[in-house]
Amino acid sequence: MAKVLVADDAVDIVRLLSCSLSHQGYDVSVAYNGRQTLEVAAAERPDVILLDIAMPELDGLEVCRLLQAASASDERRV
Repeated sequence: MAKVLVADDAVDIVRLLSCSLSHQGYDVSVAYNGRQTLEVAAAERPDVILLDIAMPELDGLEVCRLLQAASASDERRV
């Protein structure tokens, strides 16, 4: 089963997407700001992240940069 992380500060959007994806058989995790997105991504290792660009604490673009840097760091250790 594919893991999806839904990251958005709009509760209604998170609820809609997570409900829809769950009904389609996906394992869904949620986050409501940039820092939480990084924490959940590190813990859950999702296959896909649906990421809002305008979020509090860290915006989606910065979250992408940090996730890419972490991924590159993991690849160098292998």
